[in-house]
Amino acid sequence: MPARALAAAQVADPLMSEFDQAFGRSVQPEPAAPAFVAPSAPSYDPAYQRRLGEIARRELDRAGSKIWRNDIVGIADFGRISAWPRLHFVNMENGTVRSFLVAHGRGSDHEHDGWLKNFSNVSGSEATSRGAYRTCEWYTGKYGTSIRLEGMDSDNSNALDRAIVMHPAPYVGQDMVDRWGKIGRSEGCFAMAPADFNEALWHLSGGRLIFADRIGAA
Repeated sequence: MPARALAAAQVADPLMSEFDQAFGRSVQPEPAAPAFVAPSAPSYDPAYQRRLGEIARRELDRAGSKIWRNDIVGIADFGRISAWPRLHFVNMENGTVRSFLVAHGRGSDHEHDGWLKNFSNVSGSEATSRGAYRTCEWYTGKYGTSIRLEGMDSDNSNALDRAIVMHPAPYVGQDMVDRWGKIGRSEGCFAMAPADFNEALWHLSGGRLIFADRIGAA
């Protein structure tokens, strides 16, 4: 009998299982598959990177003097599934882009399949709002140190009243993607992995710009 077939028969044979239990030999189970397997993240795409830079420059120009620091712009591409790094830190000085996981609101994804379906600026919607935001000061909240956000467009004008902020959250991280094929949902906030959040504290806070939309439509 081929070795592979013999191994399969040994695992399936109840007598062999009793033998294993009696003499201490353990058969390791196969790891459980994730509940949902996300599509593979796209590889490096120069055209997409250029598009991010163009949007960052456009939104900085549109915001003008409302933005106090223009060295780095955050762009959240909610046209991508939550399993992919989609919060892009665009360095306006050297043209580099670094990308991180970020959650969208549960009100934008009632099915919890990892895809944002809609935006909302309505209080109580628990949805993500599109548009340009100015980052404000740090404060200590439910999830620890967080960053207040001020909405600068009609589509996100209620951000302060809705307490839409940037914060770390345990439901965001590569471990969640590996297990579930997606990350958790926020109440409309830009929730990041705790291991990544210092990047936002140091490089996006203090009067910088974040722009959120589906980049294909931005």
